[in-house]
Amino acid sequence: MTAIPDTTTERDIAKAIDHSLLRPELDDAFVEDGCRLAAEYDVASVCVRPADVRRAAAILAGTDVAVGTVIGFPHGSHRTETKVFEARQALADGATELDMVIQIGALKSGRDAEVLADIAAVVDVAHAADAIVKVIFENAYLTDEEKVRACHLSEAAGADFVKTSTGFAPGGATHEDLALMRRSVSAHIQVKAAGGVRTLDALLDVMALGVTRVGATATKAIIDDFRARQGGESSASPAAVAATAAADSSGY
Repeated sequence: MTAIPDTTTERDIAKAIDHSLLRPELDDAFVEDGCRLAAEYDVASVCVRPADVRRAAAILAGTDVAVGTVIGFPHGSHRTETKVFEARQALADGATELDMVIQIGALKSGRDAEVLADIAAVVDVAHAADAIVKVIFENAYLTDEEKVRACHLSEAAGADFVKTSTGFAPGGATHEDLALMRRSVSAHIQVKAAGGVRTLDALLDVMALGVTRVGATATKAIIDDFRARQGGESSASPAAVAATAAADSSGY
């Protein structure tokens, strides 16, 4: 069990979480309940599918929970013009955080100028509306050299975060990748982990590496575990944690 630092508060934990509602089979009731859960636990944001942004923004109006969505998801292969259109529509619908997927094939082909321009086009639209951009690399498909280049290109394009993965590829966030990304960008660029952070211990471990946001579906279990430990109660049993992880294993 990972020790909770003495200075870490429930708000620190909650505001490190982007509650993910991205799986394709989620119905309206599930998305709406997820937004209400995000408001109840006062997380940093919900990350919803583009078609759900307007609904999420209405539910979360007046709360301290941001509405985020995805751009060029999940493969990053949309034309830049399409990503820009998606970004503008999402912002008009009420999103203030955009998680965009990098042009993976272009990065692997060495077309760095195109990757930079693609990110910058979305960043320009977002920043004009006081929104932030998190650039998703999908590290499962990249070499370490490509991950470092992606970090440098994201920073040069003005992105606010670099992010490991969509949660839908063969692999998610690893400690090695997170450490590599943290040391490959300047201090003002933040790092988001996505894919596999499903317990409080996992969240604390990546926060110790310099991660400031995680994509999570097990939000309730994570924060309830924090409350239990802070209250001197026993945390969830290994079997319960495993069951939660299995239930939340699809996406993030």
